[in-house]
Amino acid sequence: MDLWIVVPAYDEERSIGATLRRLAAQTDLDFTLVVVDNGSRDGTAAAVRAFAAGHPEVDVRIIGEAQKGTGAAADTGFRHAISAGATHVARTDADCLPARDWVAAVKRAFDDGLELVSGPLLPRTDEFPLKLWERRLLPTVIGIAALFGRFRPGNQDPLYLGPYVMMPGCNVAITADLYERAGGFPRTRIEDVHEDRALVNSVRYLTDAYGLRRDVAVYGSVRRLRAFGLVRTLGWYADHRYRPEVVDIR
Repeated sequence: MDLWIVVPAYDEERSIGATLRRLAAQTDLDFTLVVVDNGSRDGTAAAVRAFAAGHPEVDVRIIGEAQKGTGAAADTGFRHAISAGATHVARTDADCLPARDWVAAVKRAFDDGLELVSGPLLPRTDEFPLKLWERRLLPTVIGIAALFGRFRPGNQDPLYLGPYVMMPGCNVAITADLYERAGGFPRTRIEDVHEDRALVNSVRYLTDAYGLRRDVAVYGSVRRLRAFGLVRTLGWYADHRYRPEVVDIR
């Protein structure tokens, strides 16, 4: 298995170091890491290069994508990895901390026959002092969004081979073959399309070998949740019924 990990990044100079350090601390370091600098205006690229120089045990690459958008950046990274020989590709984001055995858990899921896998998105506790109710808020939001997704008309089609499953883009892994057959992430901005949902639905036309694994866990930033609030965050996940003036909260 030739696993590559793709990390799209836009103006993440302050956050990406923690993500890279967590990837360098994985129990399984047999992967190649590619960071896609999505036209950052800060020192994101310099931070990645400095990390790479200081961590020779991790194979770190950095490429650029000028077209703004999480979908465009992620797709560029995935296709770069596949063209370089990746048989499996995983994604996390530049404000996330994968669990220390995330890579190992992803590989176990593939070994068990899954072609697309995701898992829990849990709140980071290192960014801000979180109260108990705040620790529970992000999983609640994800749970409500997942429930809404099961009944969302756009996720219903008799031609689908399996049920709708919410798979956050910051915690997803897929075989290279399936990614190409599904057409990949749409090359869009997150303001326009939730590219993770679009990929899942494309996969559902092709196979039912996808699913969630509890041990494939990623800890995500709560900065957007704090900025939008609970109700607006739910509106954001529900087909962008809430559209903030600033999406890229930093």
